[in-house]
Amino acid sequence: MATTSRDVALHAGVSRSTVSEILNGRGAKFAAATREKVEQAARELAYQPSAAARSLVRGTSDLVIALIPDTTFGVNLQVIFEKATEELAEHGLTLLLRLSTPSAQMFDRLISTASPRGVLSFIPFLEREQEIMRSRGVQFFSSPPSGDRRDVNYDIGRLQVCHLAEQGHHRVAYARLRDTRQDVFGDEREAGVRDECQHRGLPEPRILELGVSRAESLAVMDSLEDTPVAIACYNDDTAAAVLTAGILRGRRVPHELAVIGMDNTPLSQIFVPRLTTIDYPAGDAAHATVAGFLAAITGEPVKESDLHFPLRVIKGETT
Repeated sequence: MATTSRDVALHAGVSRSTVSEILNGRGAKFAAATREKVEQAARELAYQPSAAARSLVRGTSDLVIALIPDTTFGVNLQVIFEKATEELAEHGLTLLLRLSTPSAQMFDRLISTASPRGVLSFIPFLEREQEIMRSRGVQFFSSPPSGDRRDVNYDIGRLQVCHLAEQGHHRVAYARLRDTRQDVFGDEREAGVRDECQHRGLPEPRILELGVSRAESLAVMDSLEDTPVAIACYNDDTAAAVLTAGILRGRRVPHELAVIGMDNTPLSQIFVPRLTTIDYPAGDAAHATVAGFLAAITGEPVKESDLHFPLRVIKGETT
């Protein structure tokens, strides 16, 4: 026989309404000890709340919509969404992935049709999207939070320049992808590169735009002066393209051409020479996003330690 909320209430020594309130995400008004007692009882009895009942009570479903940037679905994004799916499932929530769309009408239709418990995104929400969600009473959370300029991507750009400067490189360029669908975080990373160059008294970085192709990479390399240059790249794919073009043009690495990528992809570590890159802890990033989102829908404060994760340089042979 399936466990009911009445069984949980008897096991925890509280009322059935208390169980309902806590397990349906409205437990902020109860003492932490009471919430823990109910949640522990539910775990011990393997209680599974009725999704239909919760939807009727709240007027929302147990769906959490995650907006995916219109970009290449690489390893890091896959890890992020797998981890987010697992953590949300532990709270009785189901993650639904959806490509972000510039159409406010389509977004409004999605929200009204799905009636989600909330929406999370790995890029800041547009103002119109925020207005739609507020008007429909839907909680939302973005990582970085909307309006927060200095996000992890900004830090990535600064860290790349820090490493290059520490290795003795003083002329920096930033290589980003021409296709905006693949260059979702390019503006923030470029801002980090610019600000760190300014902070260190380095010349204004030259901005290079290219596609991941031999022809475009060679054209970019040919546009550079013959003097040594260190290139901070949007990701490891961009770094591979720049590095290959430099080698084909006879530039000595890292003396005449230094390159640092981003993502620490498996391929980056089998390049010859081995690529210096930034390691992005995708699992920790997913945890931070889910922690912030759960705090938004429960009203409980999020631990500061849950919102931060370390970036680190993986030193290769290209810097």
